[in-house]
Amino acid sequence: MLQILLFVVHIWGIHMRFAEAEIKLVDAEKCLVWGAGIKPDVSVLPARYFFIMAIDKNGQKYLGSAPLNFEVKIKGNSPHGRCRSYVDVIDRGDGTSIVRYTTADWCDQVEIEIRYNGTQVAQSPYYVRNKVYSEKCYCPQDLQLFMLHNNCPNAAADKQIMWDLHSFKRVNFSAIRENLMKRYNQPESVSLCHYVVKQQQIWRQCYGKYTGFKMFMDSTLLALSRVALLPDMEFYLNLGDWPLSKKGGQQRTSGPYPIFSWCGSEDSYDITLPTYDLTESSVENMGRVALDMLSVQRNEYPWELKDDKAFWRGRDSRRERLDLIDLSRTYPELINASITNFFFFRDEEEKYGPTVPYVSFMEFFKYKYQLNIDGTVASYRFPYLLAGDSLVFKQDSPYYEHFYSKLQPYKHYVPFKRNLSDLIEKIKWAREHEKKVREIINNAREFVEANLLPQHIYCYHLALFKEWSNRLVAPVVVMPGMEKLQPSYTCFCKEPHIKDEL
Repeated sequence: MLQILLFVVHIWGIHMRFAEAEIKLVDAEKCLVWGAGIKPDVSVLPARYFFIMAIDKNGQKYLGSAPLNFEVKIKGNSPHGRCRSYVDVIDRGDGTSIVRYTTADWCDQVEIEIRYNGTQVAQSPYYVRNKVYSEKCYCPQDLQLFMLHNNCPNAAADKQIMWDLHSFKRVNFSAIRENLMKRYNQPESVSLCHYVVKQQQIWRQCYGKYTGFKMFMDSTLLALSRVALLPDMEFYLNLGDWPLSKKGGQQRTSGPYPIFSWCGSEDSYDITLPTYDLTESSVENMGRVALDMLSVQRNEYPWELKDDKAFWRGRDSRRERLDLIDLSRTYPELINASITNFFFFRDEEEKYGPTVPYVSFMEFFKYKYQLNIDGTVASYRFPYLLAGDSLVFKQDSPYYEHFYSKLQPYKHYVPFKRNLSDLIEKIKWAREHEKKVREIINNAREFVEANLLPQHIYCYHLALFKEWSNRLVAPVVVMPGMEKLQPSYTCFCKEPHIKDEL
């Protein structure tokens, strides 16, 4: 018995020495730290965030999760004493971590302290020169200054913005407003809102039977107005799924009408905005939204432990989704797919059901491969799938979101035909080319980091609005019947300078 005990103690000692050696492999001073969250006094977002890359003693990126978590503290003073903050460290499982944090209304003499195993990381502590105000405070910066502080590209650098606006070089709403409303004021089939922004005040009037989605644009414009001085402008927003400004037909003689939509298509002129889902997750980051482009990158399922199948869950909003159920039954070793709710094809529920319970989105990433299939239009889960640590297969589609034009097939995702005829072949290819698959996944994550985080969503809106306002040739006027949105904020960083009259 004593020999067994001594053996256990010996093994435990070896394990502890090995663990200590692993911990020491990360060189805290060599680690890299970057991101706008290091300068929270000039980069104002709902949740500030920055990145940490673990570097080993040889100066190489540490592969996998660091043996210990990085410890991050936000220090400073506030009207209530110590600065109140909440910090979340997201381990991405590839040697990098995302740190996101929120603060109270304002904090002064802020220090951002980052430690690993008790040692300061990189140039930690980072001292912040000016007061740090919450995004909930009303502190709008000059628009160009906000874009500069947040590294926002101008509209001319974004090919989607320029493509969407190429048919609208000069827009005179005084001349086209009446005909536009005749064309689209169809309460039973079309829901849209007319927005006016003038002297930092926001007004709107909505038309149609179902206008509940106006709350998303309301919150977007109010959030943007708290951090930047918006240009005077007006636009019409489509609240429905399908793009409205169709090519051909009446458009050939009257010209296309400018309509903003959350989804674009190859056969329409609609001007695409980041989707309401992606924008809300940015505006409410670390707030009431559980899933966002930062949290979805948390490494919960190591690649080696993932199931070697393609996964899909969703409702029956397109025929190809039902076809996928047939494929999954024929090839259960390759695809795990089920319908969660029948609405469009209720008469076929007996054939393609039964329905299954909803699955937490993070649970999707238990599987190596994710399937992105259109719903009524583009599937708005695509950005989140790209951010996760799985390979995305994307259905060919005439629909697109604001960022699709920057993506490249086989670099950021694997495409498959609209009728799913080559999907099985593509999944088999992926199972046989793991090195290439891991490369595509890494590229997708790099794409997300460069294009789809909250900072980029704010930038896209502001760059588009700035360019759009320059194309309006008629005076921006608040129309009779418009409702004024009430600003929402918790504090001011300085006395408001916007007068309350038009």
